[in-house]
Amino acid sequence: MSRIGKLPISIPTGVTVTLKDNVVTVKGPKGELSQFVDPSINVAIEDGHVMLTENENAMLDNVKQRHAFHGLYRSLVNNMVIGVSEGYKKELELVGVGYRASNNGNIIDFALGYTHNIFMQLPPEIKVETKSERNKNPLIILESCDKQLLGQVCSKIRSFRKPEPYKGKGIKFVGEEIRRKSGKSAGAK
Repeated sequence: MSRIGKLPISIPTGVTVTLKDNVVTVKGPKGELSQFVDPSINVAIEDGHVMLTENENAMLDNVKQRHAFHGLYRSLVNNMVIGVSEGYKKELELVGVGYRASNNGNIIDFALGYTHNIFMQLPPEIKVETKSERNKNPLIILESCDKQLLGQVCSKIRSFRKPEPYKGKGIKFVGEEIRRKSGKSAGAK
């Protein structure tokens, strides 16, 4: 039995969780999400809590796999409940001279030192805001109820110009520490 999987998920007010044909659907003020749950995991909704238990009669031979699924699906359902009630927010910072970002609706325009601008169409589930203040690095603020989709989009944006260890230029998360390397001159002594 998974230690994470054993923990109950409390359902906040304003959020409804339904189960139909191994698909858990969570509705809340921020949106609606659904997730398929493997038949080796039983889902029970009772007293304002969601409990996930392992199905001992499942056709899954590998016990370790069943334990892993137990923790995985509990985390996925918990992320959905938090997402539709509070939402998720990630901030990206553009570090570098001349690096800019602007948005027009759900299309972001990046100027990252290439010969061309990069345009990225975001999914409709993600809200975007760009901030450019004088003497500060430009920020991209992304919000969504889907944690997985938000992380995937942030990773894609970050891949346009990953932070490099010598000058620290690139797209990084706010608060992320980039391990810096000294240049060639430091090793010569």
